[in-house]
Amino acid sequence: MDKVQHFEIPAGDISRARKFYEGIFRWKTMDWPMPSGLYVGLHTGPTDEKNMWKEPGFINGGMFGRNPQLPIIGPTVAVSVADIDATLRKVKAAGGAVVMEKKQIADMGLYAYIKDTEGNVIGVWQDLKHQKR
Repeated sequence: MDKVQHFEIPAGDISRARKFYEGIFRWKTMDWPMPSGLYVGLHTGPTDEKNMWKEPGFINGGMFGRNPQLPIIGPTVAVSVADIDATLRKVKAAGGAVVMEKKQIADMGLYAYIKDTEGNVIGVWQDLKHQKR
């Protein structure tokens, strides 16, 4: 069974949204510059030196500036899969669509966005350690 392992929140104003989430939920934030722009890590609990959670029972997320190229208008979740290519094939065969093709995120993993049969956008993540070489 594949698990939800991450969430994402698009923001019109990252600075304003950061203050909101830090102030309301006491989340810690961390800037991760990406080729597509600033990505802000959202830590919802204690993390280690690699920004991975130290305790079970919570997931971390991220925030990015709204992008007209991505059909994401609200928060979304990311599901961890063992083989992203096989998952994208299954999505298409089941009547869904790939709305952002697979991209490598630093040395961490591979990421794509899919749209389910109901129009919901969901992230799909594969750790690089699972990547077939």
